[in-house]
Order: sequence, then C-alpha cells, then structure tokens
Amino acid sequence: MNSKVSDRVPVLIVGGSLVGLSASLFLGRLGVGHLLVEKHAGTSHHPRGRGNNVRTMELFRAAGVEQAIREAASVLAENHGILQADTLTGADQEWLFKEIDPGGALARFSPTGWCLCSQNDLEPVLLKHARALGGDLRFGTELVEFEQDADGVTAVLRDRETDELRTVRADYLIAADGPRSPVRERLGIGQDGPGDLFHNVSITFRAKRLADVVGERRFIACYLTNPQGDGALLPVDNQEQWVFHAPWHPEHGEPLEDFTDERCVRHIRAAVGAPDMEIEITGKAPWHAAERVARRYRDGRVFLAGDSAHEMSPTGAFGSNTGIQDAHNLAWKLAAVLGGWAGPGLLETYGQERQPVARATGARASARSAEHRHPGYDAVPGAGRQKNVLAVALGYRYPVGAVVGTDPELSPVPDGFAATGDPGTRAPHLWVRRAGVRISTLDLFEDSLVLLAGPEGAAWKAAAERITARTGVPLAAYRIGTGPEHELAPEPGSEWAQAYGSTADGAVLVRPDGFVAWRSGGEGPTGEPETVLDEVLRAVLHPAG
Repeated sequence: MNSKVSDRVPVLIVGGSLVGLSASLFLGRLGVGHLLVEKHAGTSHHPRGRGNNVRTMELFRAAGVEQAIREAASVLAENHGILQADTLTGADQEWLFKEIDPGGALARFSPTGWCLCSQNDLEPVLLKHARALGGDLRFGTELVEFEQDADGVTAVLRDRETDELRTVRADYLIAADGPRSPVRERLGIGQDGPGDLFHNVSITFRAKRLADVVGERRFIACYLTNPQGDGALLPVDNQEQWVFHAPWHPEHGEPLEDFTDERCVRHIRAAVGAPDMEIEITGKAPWHAAERVARRYRDGRVFLAGDSAHEMSPTGAFGSNTGIQDAHNLAWKLAAVLGGWAGPGLLETYGQERQPVARATGARASARSAEHRHPGYDAVPGAGRQKNVLAVALGYRYPVGAVVGTDPELSPVPDGFAATGDPGTRAPHLWVRRAGVRISTLDLFEDSLVLLAGPEGAAWKAAAERITARTGVPLAAYRIGTGPEHELAPEPGSEWAQAYGSTADGAVLVRPDGFVAWRSGGEGPTGEPETVLDEVLRAVLHPAG
C-alpha cells in the first residue's frame, strides 16, 4: 500500500447513495470533518427507494432539509396507498391501503409526516446540503484497498477518470457501499438470514396515454396480477413517466438479456390492460430482494451502514429508512468520541442497537411482501394483515446500548406503537414554545444531550448546568412549565409528565439522536441530582466495550 498520505480526515465514507449522503449530511451538521467517495460519476438516475417514513423525515427536519425534500417530491405529494388489481382496466381492484395517514392521526405523534421522494430526486438534495456544510464529496472515485491499525484506517483511492491514486488516512471508515459491500467482504464479515427472496427488473418507460387509464387513482404502487403481465407499476410524474417492476427468475436460468424492449412493452401492455398502448422503454435495471443481516456491524475502526449491514424486501421501504437511521445513530457517536466527550466504548453500542432493529425490521418487510403478494415472491402470507406500520417506523427501540434503565429482554420492534418516553425509545413529540416560538420537542435534539425537567425540576436543571461547566459535555437543560421561569411552555393539551412518563419534579435525558437515554424514578442510580446525572452520563457516554 502506498505509504505517502495525501489527505487526513476524521471520517472516510465509502458510498455516495442515500445512506452515505445522509451520513455526510449528519456529520456535517455536527461539525465532523469527512471525505465521501463514490465510484459512480453522479447521483442515481433511476427512480427507486421512494418511501421516506415519518422517522426519517424527522431526522431530515432536524438536519434542515425537510422543506427542500418536499419541494423535490412535490409531483407525487398527492399519491397515497397501494392498489392491487388484475389489470388497470379489469374489474378485480382492491386497495391494500388507501391512505398512509388516514384521518391525520399521525399529527399527534410527530411534527412531520411521510414523504414520497424518489431516490433520483432525494440524492441531489442531500448532496447539495452536505456540500454546503463543507463536506468533501468526490464522485467518480473508488476505494481500491484499505488497512487499519489501532489508531486509524489507511485507504487508497482511485480517480476513475484520471486513474490517479491517493492515500487517505482517517480515524474511522463508514462502509455504505451497498449489499455486495467490498468493504464487508474484505473484512470477512458474514451474513445471516433467509437470503434471496425474489428478483425483479425495474423498467422505466414513457407512455402518454397511461395517465388516462390510471385516472384518479393516485397510488404509490399498483400490484398487477395478470399472469401474462404481472408486476408492480409506480408513477414517476403521474403523466408520462412510469416505472414497472417485472418478475425475473434467474434461479430458473432466465437470462437478463431476455428482457428486450419488445418483451417489456408486451408485458406492460398486458399488465395495464391496454394492448395497443404506445410505450417507449427508457431504461432497465435488475434488482434483488433479500433478507440478510451482517453478523457484526463493526470491525475495529470500520463500521457498516445501510445495505452493507442489512438487506430487506422493498415492501414498505424499510431498507432505505433503516439505513438512513443507521447513519444518524452512528453520526452522533462518532462526533462525541472525536470531540472527546465520550469514550470509545460508545461506538460499540452502534451495532448493539442497530443490528437487532435490522433483524426485526427485515422480518417485518418480508412478511409484508408476502402479505401484499409482491410480484415474483411466492411466499405464503402469515395469518392476519399487518396494521401497525408505526410500530416499525416510530416504535423501534434499543433495549441494550447507550441507555440506562431498559429491559434487555424487550423486542427491538414492538407489536404496536405507543409513545411512552421509556428509556431506549424515541422521545415523544410535544408542541412547546421557546421564547415565544412554536417548536416540537424533537427540534431540540441534534447536537447535544438534552435534559428535560418538569416544572418543579429546578434542581435537575442546575445539576446539568454544573456538569456541563465542569466536564465540557454538551448538555442543554430545559424546564417545561407555564411559569415565566420555565424555558419551554407546553401548548394546551400537551402534557409533559404524561407524554414522557415523568413527574413534575422529574427529569428525562435525551440523546442527540432523539432517543431517551434515562428517566428519573426508574431503574438506575439514585441520590442527589448531580450525583445521579454524573453516573448516568458515565454509563451512557463511557460504556464498557
């Protein structure tokens, strides 16, 4: 390996798709220097990975990009639900669900909502904002080799246009390099799980008359079951641009070359029930649905994130969302360790927290594909239809990790969703006013730990302020109440104690990623507030590992 180092950076990100770009954005927001390399010349041109769930949109809200993403996604803002039909013109039509958020109930739990933004529209937004934060993002650059030692990672990079080699030294490496991850393979990290589930060819096409056939049915996707034309139809602009996912069976020896333009046109015509429709094929790309999870998420100073760590069936868009949430979980921990206010053991909690979530979420995604009879997937659905998607999107939790007072036997994804404020869960959303400005409690969580205390929790706030002054740990403290001495004023109907499971004189410690680290009155240390907080912070920021 070339020993002459050209660049030194705290973090090297390998892979510039959704997860890598999100990692760059989150690290940039936290002031962590980094270099991102992506072997392709630019962002994705293929409309895929479109479903951004409510938790992901909360993260993008905190990162200051929610509005830009919604503007990029505006063409599909009115699309909701999944339709299943024999053909678009046939009589057999059933909505698997018609609204993502029927009745607007989600507003009770979050300041934001789901967003249908295709990967080719989302990635440029993330790229623009990551670069605006000072991120060094290099496309057309690939990782050739790397090695690590006790102090960092040395990587050789190649510019694919000039063939120039550069050697980079980084404190840590994030491998967001996809399901076939060369980094994971180089580290010898195996995977567990059922493996391949089914295969599709994603076909982009132009059809001017298809909008007339679809009519007012503004779906996210339509599963078409005609044996002569089964597949999934997805709108790109609701007018002329569309995507069709056609089943592909390489396991039976079917070559990809069989998907000629002529075959694809015949298949789509049969699927939509319009034998004479004029169709122009504009692109084709194979993809593979699988359920696998890496056996470990960390090897020394190298971390796996996104598809390199887990593969999931696409139904529900759980894979991309889980990957973005991986990046968010890891970013604050890297920032804390590099910033000197947390010990290296904190990084071990990344895998402890995220791997069980991936396993549980991957199983849910596969079950949902079977339930929806996703084209090409022959698995038998389980009993009963999955109804509580929020349990996966908002309810996932960390029974083990950088948390105090949790039950380690709890499932990482519960059967149903409830915002409880329990340690290890996402902190509940409440509308409050700070200096007269309306914000969500979720808007407080990004670049520091946050202590929320009840109206009679002055001792907790004072203790937090002393600890920050003494240790330098970034710990913001607020009291929630209606008096002039309270920093946060809850809006009518927003009950702090009830939402967070606390008391008027209690306190809750929330991590920068918006997860509750500890709550007074539960399992954990007892005593004077400053002593208790010292012990809690030690357990959260300096775990053994």
